[in-house]
Amino acid sequence: MQDGVSSAIRPADQRADDVMEVLVVVAPDPELAPEAGERAVRRLRAEIAELDVEAVRPGPGAPAPDAAKGTDPVTLGAIVVALSASGGVFTALIESVRDWLGRSAARHRVSVTIDGDTIELERASDAERSALIDAYIRRHTGS
Repeated sequence: MQDGVSSAIRPADQRADDVMEVLVVVAPDPELAPEAGERAVRRLRAEIAELDVEAVRPGPGAPAPDAAKGTDPVTLGAIVVALSASGGVFTALIESVRDWLGRSAARHRVSVTIDGDTIELERASDAERSALIDAYIRRHTGS
């Protein structure tokens, strides 16, 4: 990956032809203690890293205020995933996020952005979430 652009998602014309970057932002359940939200985000990041992706790194975020004692939960939950533009890895990423949400009793929200197109996943019925995810995958894989 090129360096120098770690604080933003690269536009399509600046990426290698066979690699795309996806921004995954987790907003942990606001009723959870900050430490529990952080653990949840780390679990998702670890699950994503187990996929056949090129790289997983912290995503862009605003700098913490001068008097801040911890990390902003939204910044903490930003993950940039570099993956092959072919081979079904994108579909596997989306399915992993969906499964992670489905296993949690907490009310986490996850947004996935690719090329400026964002899908937000949260508390929806399995059928609603499945229809939404299928449409999003079709837009980005041509299937």
